Amino acid sequence: MIRLRQMRAGEFLDYLAYFIPDYAAEISSNYDVDLETARERAEQEVTADLEQGVDSPGQDLFCIVSDGLEEGPTLGYFWCKPEPEGGSVFISDFCILPPHRGKGYARVALAALEARVLDAGHCDIKLRVAADNKRAHQLYLSAEFHETGINMRKPLGNP
Repeated sequence: MIRLRQMRAGEFLDYLAYFIPDYAAEISSNYDVDLETARERAEQEVTADLEQGVDSPGQDLFCIVSDGLEEGPTLGYFWCKPEPEGGSVFISDFCILPPHRGKGYARVALAALEARVLDAGHCDIKLRVAADNKRAHQLYLSAEFHETGINMRKPLGNP
């Protein structure tokens, strides 16, 4: 049905075109900053972590694609940070692009990532989900992820 393949250098800008606005909206919503400031923060974080694009050390970028279609449409993306020597893999970003949502791809993509992580000798997968992303929260619970904590914030006036 679907498979994961390494993101190609030519696809990195397409990924950023999706990710930066999406992440900026999350920052803006969760931290009460205007969208322009949130976008700047998102761009700074991405630049720090993905300075070398798809070749950034310690980062794995995957495209989620239809199985059997080498040049078919990209259905979504994973951005993961694997720990060395069989440690955890942290999902920094996971998305199914809007035209492909509601078709069961998310659950299958998570299973494909799990198989890849196991094959690479890692022990578990970790992630953070925004408090207002109820759909993702339900997906992860149904995929047998367990809550390990709760992020909290108390605004103390204007930053």
